[in-house]
Amino acid sequence: MMTNLRTVVLGAGHYLPPRVVTNDELGPMLNTNDEWIVQRTGIRERRFAEDGTGSGELGFRAAEIALQKAGLKASDLDAIIAATLSPDLFFPGNACLLQERLGCQQIMSLDVRNQCSGFLYGLHVADALIRTGGYKNILLVGSEVQSAGLNFDPSGRDMTVLFGDGAGAVVLGAKPAGEEAAQSGVLACKVYADGAGAKDLCTVAPTCARTPRITKEMLDAGLQYPKMNGKLVFQWATEKMPIAAREVLAIAGLTVNDVRWFVPHQANLRINDYVAKMLGIPADRCWNNIVRFGNTTAATIPIGISELYEQDLVRPGDVILSTAFGAGFTWGASLIRV
Repeated sequence: MMTNLRTVVLGAGHYLPPRVVTNDELGPMLNTNDEWIVQRTGIRERRFAEDGTGSGELGFRAAEIALQKAGLKASDLDAIIAATLSPDLFFPGNACLLQERLGCQQIMSLDVRNQCSGFLYGLHVADALIRTGGYKNILLVGSEVQSAGLNFDPSGRDMTVLFGDGAGAVVLGAKPAGEEAAQSGVLACKVYADGAGAKDLCTVAPTCARTPRITKEMLDAGLQYPKMNGKLVFQWATEKMPIAAREVLAIAGLTVNDVRWFVPHQANLRINDYVAKMLGIPADRCWNNIVRFGNTTAATIPIGISELYEQDLVRPGDVILSTAFGAGFTWGASLIRV
């Protein structure tokens, strides 16, 4: 049963590993160069975590900042939602590991495995939980260490140049829904999936469909590395992202002119530019950090939102539109008023 509550952002934080990896560093390994990478992706550099540092550690650091910005302690949380495709362990998930690290035991801890759309899926779940009245404060984290699973051989060039490591987090809270017209909080969130595209963006191994889950033959064939039908993904992303964005705007009764910041998933700068053009959003209202961080998958949107807060670029009443597309295929959009 839904109550008269709304979900608001209480605080945001992000963390990027200190190691900067430029296109010039990757070029000799992958038989490419800075010009080729920038032309096709928009990426100039990304961050790589140190060996032994997992997505759980990056998520923890982002969560600490978000909690501090929210003025809350970990003990104030009622739930943790962790979105990642690069968990520290096969099982259990990152949410339980994060719960133990934060010291807030015995609260709901949920992992979301929707890859590039993971933050939006997590936001959708958190918003629903808060609106039921059963949860007051929820930590939502997107964190990735992609560098540990990439193929640094010329045969893996198309995928390896895309990804970076990082984490972003938001603390979401419950507030009574007032009668004022322009209320803050999550105005709308919609997510979708179409499994017909599952094999066009995936990592095949390890797999629970085989015994053992990973073999030397699988490793020799490179099945442990991600693969993508790039042309098809581009077509789907540029079609589905604008549709989802228009839908959340319609639900909220707003137009593109009401959007202060467009913070899309950072998969490819060409995709973001195309989607922004389709929506009619000018470049000065688009927040793109893929040039500096690459594709950090579930972390891209919360990193972007956190940067806006950190740089004091949002004011009360500002509307943030986000949209994503990724493996699954999954996609969606959200609308948040600050």
